[in-house]
Amino acid sequence: MIGVTRRGVVRGAMAMALAVGVFAGSVLTPQAGRAAEPLTVVATTGMIADAAHQVGGEEVTVRALMGPGVDPHAYRQTRSDIVALANADLVLWHGLYLEAQLETFMLELAEGGNVVAVAEKLPRNLLIAHDDYDDKFDPHVWMNPNLWSRVVLAVRDALIATRPEAEATFRANADAHLAELDALANYAVRVLSSVPAESRVLLTAHDAFNYFGSAYGFEVIGIQGISTESEAGLQRIAELVDMLVARDIKAVFVESSVSDRNIRALVEGAAARDHEVAIGGELFSDAMGEEGTYEGTYVGMIDHNATVIARALGGETPARGMSDRLTIN
Repeated sequence: MIGVTRRGVVRGAMAMALAVGVFAGSVLTPQAGRAAEPLTVVATTGMIADAAHQVGGEEVTVRALMGPGVDPHAYRQTRSDIVALANADLVLWHGLYLEAQLETFMLELAEGGNVVAVAEKLPRNLLIAHDDYDDKFDPHVWMNPNLWSRVVLAVRDALIATRPEAEATFRANADAHLAELDALANYAVRVLSSVPAESRVLLTAHDAFNYFGSAYGFEVIGIQGISTESEAGLQRIAELVDMLVARDIKAVFVESSVSDRNIRALVEGAAARDHEVAIGGELFSDAMGEEGTYEGTYVGMIDHNATVIARALGGETPARGMSDRLTIN
């Protein structure tokens, strides 16, 4: 249950939005006479926004609150976010404690509006338990395209519920996108299975890749925990340096939405022990690439990750990924 103090904060934010005149009616209620116009959809993450765009097509306009390089674990709503959320026909957020700082706000919005936590629709038996919180789960489900396909279906169903007259369009668009995700999953299996078994160790800045590891048979090690809010101490760095040396691991990876400070400390620590470790590349973990690029789509994000990881760890990959569209060298 949301505490009285937190409710007051959320309602205070709503009152601020009211004061600048963003509400014409009740919170998150579509305005009359807009049936022929595209639905206004606000999504928290770029991955959810991409799913809404793929499924919604011309029936929607989509805004992502969190752009490239933004960490959803620490993100807090801004005044412009409140305005956008208040005026949206549909709000889509991830859930599973990904948007930890937004959770109270979103739960309050959901009491009176069209707000859907799409990853919360996943069966609990498919989820990985959270390291730090009882009764919570690792939220990084987009790292497995087969699992993300189920989130796409949740997005489709939310759009259908919001605009039933466009159901046929939403279903057709979703089917086409799910076929893309199936091809993506098959590509990832192909290139990642080419990595020698002894090299299938993925060490990154934080534990965002557990679903990836489970899907493709990689041991996944994060310097920080599932949330970037956790801290990595000197002892943790020293333990990982020992592991790099003992197991002769040759590559580690930075993330686009997390500081590379800890990864570089590992590389320097290994070098001091006469063990050379390369930075295998930058991966997209909690956010996609730049808007307007292939890597700024969900398919491009996962294509990039699978290709970069496989190549850095000794696997065989096409020069520019699954669709010959990646910008990596």
